[in-house]
Amino acid sequence: MDAIAVVTNIYRIAQGLRNKMEREVLSEYGLSWTSFSLLYDLWIGNQVETKKLAESAGVTKATVSNITKTLESKELCYRKGDNRDRRITYVTITEKGRRTMEDLYPRFHQGEVEIVSSLSVKEQQNVSVLLRKIIKENHF
Repeated sequence: MDAIAVVTNIYRIAQGLRNKMEREVLSEYGLSWTSFSLLYDLWIGNQVETKKLAESAGVTKATVSNITKTLESKELCYRKGDNRDRRITYVTITEKGRRTMEDLYPRFHQGEVEIVSSLSVKEQQNVSVLLRKIIKENHF
């Protein structure tokens, strides 16, 4: 029963976090959780291969392709094929995408702070250590 409680609570907090951020922050930018995740990876990495974006977001390459089309239509990124291997596609953040993330991210981070504000700094650190242990042991 303890395992069920832990996993259920992890699931509930993940869903709650996602819903809160989509509703309170991302909707103002016309972004879903997954499109934000991809744009964040591009913001950090500048240019990322679609396979790596899919792995990072935990979605299929087809999903990355669909989301990238939407982000392209908003002029937040663009795709470019590899000249040596046509099976490989890279996605690059645009200047507009970079400005969007620079505006959006502080608001997103404030939402993260609010979510864990009932925990002390030490409790936040303990939760982080334990979650990283689960992630590492399960190769997530």
